[in-house]
Amino acid sequence: MIKRRLTFSIPKFLFLISLPLLLALKSVNAPSKIKWEQLFNGKDLNDWTVKIRKHKLDENFGNTFRVVDHKIQVNYDQYEKFDEQFGHLFYKKPFSYYLIGVEYRFTGNQVKDGPGWAYRNSGIMIYGQDPKTMGLDQDFPVSIEVQLLGGNGKDKRPTANVCTPGTQYVLDNSVVKSHCLDSKSATFHGDQWVRVEALVLGDSLVVHYVNGEEVLRYQRPQLDPVGGAEEGALLKSGTISLQSESHPVEFRKVEIVNLEKYAHDPQKLALVIQQLTAEKRIAKQ
Repeated sequence: MIKRRLTFSIPKFLFLISLPLLLALKSVNAPSKIKWEQLFNGKDLNDWTVKIRKHKLDENFGNTFRVVDHKIQVNYDQYEKFDEQFGHLFYKKPFSYYLIGVEYRFTGNQVKDGPGWAYRNSGIMIYGQDPKTMGLDQDFPVSIEVQLLGGNGKDKRPTANVCTPGTQYVLDNSVVKSHCLDSKSATFHGDQWVRVEALVLGDSLVVHYVNGEEVLRYQRPQLDPVGGAEEGALLKSGTISLQSESHPVEFRKVEIVNLEKYAHDPQKLALVIQQLTAEKRIAKQ
């Protein structure tokens, strides 16, 4: 992590989110009902696109991504070995301001020759590139990863960490160039369901939550810099995708609250976020 002090302006709504008392402004009326949009319909993957390394777009090698019992399964029962065939399942359109919620669990055993670091490892990729622009041999989309991890039964291993394929971000006024940073979440051993949410506010702020608890926040998501610059181009929006990294995993819920219509109304945006985060959503077993 680089400790050089940076100077930049912070949007007004970041202060509103940090100071809940300001949300009581009587002049602002929050929406009476906030609706979650289901990105996964529980039936099929018609709204999703597959890109697996070494394969063309929409080639779902080995039936890696499938729907079984109303859940998205990432499965490797048709693989002889993993062979670094990292995959991603992309939703059909990009988003900019939103809260995404995913409920997942790891199952079974890692496929043969899967890398050790990928044991009980998956992710929600946000700010992602268009899958049409990915190369045939590209392993991960340029994106910010909300890393999903499961425990090994004994060691500490938090989830909802942040990783950065082709990207970086700002934390505590410093640019973070290391590839992954752990959150402060608990460790979830076994095959239990876990709910992870990510609040994404354009190019300003990202907050990770696990079972209703904030575990990580950072600012100014951006591309890797070029030409020796300290900071890269800010990421304002991008695709959302789910990973296949060699360990079977299931997703039973992928849902989103689109906050785009509040992007230019900081007070109303802050009120909506306060409503959303006031409820502690915990995955049921």
